Amino acid sequence: MIEPLAEQQNITDTPVVLRSEDVFKGAREVVIQHAGEAYRLRLTSNGKLILTK
Repeated sequence: MIEPLAEQQNITDTPVVLRSEDVFKGAREVVIQHAGEAYRLRLTSNGKLILTK
């Protein structure tokens, strides 16, 4: 029997809390690699977050 992906990777429903300051480390944009794709997380001049593929 094949286990669902979430169980294979020990993924839980409990969210991980990250501070945006720790993620950006002084930059205005970070690239997140997910499932072979690159996503850009940007911090706007108004302090909002924008995620694009």
